[in-house]
Amino acid sequence: MTLKIISAEDILFEGEVKIVHLPGEQGAFTVLPHHASLISTLTSGKIGFEQTDGSRSALDVSGGIADIDNDIVSVCIY
Repeated sequence: MTLKIISAEDILFEGEVKIVHLPGEQGAFTVLPHHASLISTLTSGKIGFEQTDGSRSALDVSGGIADIDNDIVSVCIY
């Protein structure tokens, strides 16, 4: 699945991942391949993800919006 994390200034990450953890407004949630379509607001917290090579990364965010559709996870943060 493809993860794209963007801010108003830059593309922070774009690549293939196995799993994404997001700080949703209704509670933290995890996205795996073939996840149902979803749009969610994000609160402050960490976006964590594991790339297909097994490396893990995390990014602190103060909020944003996530759109999950057809194995593409698009995250716009602020």
